[in-house]
Amino acid sequence: MAGPGTVTAVDEFRPDGPNLVVGAENLEFLPSLPDGAFTLVYLDPPFNTGRTQRRQQLSMVRAAAEESDRVGFGGQSYKTIKGALASYDDAFADYWEFLEPRLREAWRLLADDGTLYLHLDYREVHYAKVMLDAIFGRECFLNEIIWAYDFGGRSKRRWPSKHDTILVYVKDPDGYWFDSEEVDREPYMAPGLVTPEKVARGKLPTDVWWHTIVSPTGKEKTGYPTQKPLGLLKRMVAASTRRDDWVLDFFAGSGTLGAAAAALQRRFVLVDQNPEALEVMRRRLAEHL
Repeated sequence: MAGPGTVTAVDEFRPDGPNLVVGAENLEFLPSLPDGAFTLVYLDPPFNTGRTQRRQQLSMVRAAAEESDRVGFGGQSYKTIKGALASYDDAFADYWEFLEPRLREAWRLLADDGTLYLHLDYREVHYAKVMLDAIFGRECFLNEIIWAYDFGGRSKRRWPSKHDTILVYVKDPDGYWFDSEEVDREPYMAPGLVTPEKVARGKLPTDVWWHTIVSPTGKEKTGYPTQKPLGLLKRMVAASTRRDDWVLDFFAGSGTLGAAAAALQRRFVLVDQNPEALEVMRRRLAEHL
């Protein structure tokens, strides 16, 4: 495993090679990976939680088809024009200048039958949807998954925020891989309305996933502050990849995608520049590296 801040050499990733955990700034490392190498890319980037934010304003003007970068209603071609930018008091002066080139790399790295899962919360997900429509094309939007949970603060001045959003885009809307038979099943909410056989089998998940957070005192907890539940990632990997497919997470954090991939006999590349994250992943995934 490369050390913190080290950009791994191009020849360290091989389709027939080992799993990788890479200590690097992701935008510096990603160009070393080959086009179309990954069947699944999962991204859980910083949520941009600063209290004072300015938005990058987007406006659309009609343009000739050869000049456009997206298609709007009625088949009209549009060109995205980035307007006035304002400052964030979060970690990034411009969240969108940060995220957009990384999403373009995700598109490049996806296989023709590949799927992107972009995990955000309410602060930025609507802006990311516009960005992904421009990069992937609106026809490549597959799902908006709502991960609903019940933990944390309970405001009495508004409806408490108890969900994240996962945007799902595919490289080819006519050729992506999705295997619902491999997905874990959920209990019926009204079991008395279905047959005993259906109750025993459970139902396929919808686009609303009820799943608890990682328990602060449970065995799954790694100590990494933004760790996501293994069950969520296993569901994505099971549905959108096959055995021995490659998956990629370049905001890898605690390495949950790698743990899900290892459990389901997939192969993984995880990238993070945070030394704490790299140490957590080293411990968590040692037997798979």
